[in-house]
Amino acid sequence: MRQRVILRPDSRLRVVSLLPAATEIVAALGLTDSLVGVSHDCDYPPAIDRKPRVTHCDIHDSRLPSAAVDAWVADELAGSRPLYTVDAKLLRELAPDVIITQQLCDVCAPDYASVVQLAASLPKPPKVVDLSPSSIADIFGDIKRVASALGRIERGDALVSSLQARVERVRAKAAAATTRPRCCHLEWIDPLFCSGHWTPELVEVAGGIDPLGRKHLPSVRISRDALRDAQPQILVLACCGYDVARTLQDVAVLESMPGWETLPAVVDGRVHAVDGSAYFSRPGPRIVDSLEILATLIHPELFARRPQGAVTLKRAAAV
Repeated sequence: MRQRVILRPDSRLRVVSLLPAATEIVAALGLTDSLVGVSHDCDYPPAIDRKPRVTHCDIHDSRLPSAAVDAWVADELAGSRPLYTVDAKLLRELAPDVIITQQLCDVCAPDYASVVQLAASLPKPPKVVDLSPSSIADIFGDIKRVASALGRIERGDALVSSLQARVERVRAKAAAATTRPRCCHLEWIDPLFCSGHWTPELVEVAGGIDPLGRKHLPSVRISRDALRDAQPQILVLACCGYDVARTLQDVAVLESMPGWETLPAVVDGRVHAVDGSAYFSRPGPRIVDSLEILATLIHPELFARRPQGAVTLKRAAAV
């Protein structure tokens, strides 16, 4: 008698990810082959390079100054115009069983309501999984949510357990610090935006305090006076969607600020540009890498490993 072959639930699924973080979660669950389509922003892991791109943004990879990008986004949102478009024809051809997206941020992915409406119009409507984290715990919950939707619950639990263990190792080590320095984290430079959602929590776990951060709340525009009044001892530049090289292009904007050269972080040579796109603004498995990067920047005396993907600006000249 021939043995019946039973397919695992996840082996039949076709997944479209509209978020870089979701793509990384699916890959970390060992289901890269299940991804039949990804967003234009998805760039990790390398194995997804040849996946069909189902979204488009008019200013993706543009060379516009940051202030112009911010103005364009504000104008589009004010006019109720979508920042992203979804290739409906391609989506129908891909026939996904699951679409992973988010409704946390209007600037980070296609409009959630539009995605739900488009999904409902497909011949075989897929399950839409919403990822909208505001904390480290929420990010881990999203990983488990994706794992459940894709039939990899045990794999998801194991992944989250390993990530949580790394977080706790950082927390325990940072607890031995004798100081908790003021570490301001900027999510945009021109204009200035403070950190929000999970990032202030990352700073706390790494042994610092972000006096401008909005823990578990959206980041907001701040004034130059607010940054100067905060007197950061450490300043982390992690612009949303920018790598280190692009972030460094905006440093001149900061250097033109009155009082910039007297900020403690500038005087002490503790201004760091990091890859916000790959790490801090991407709430997936590499959010723990982000924490470990922060820990090395905030407490180098405890975390000796050189932080990956971070560039330290030169000290200010003596005044």
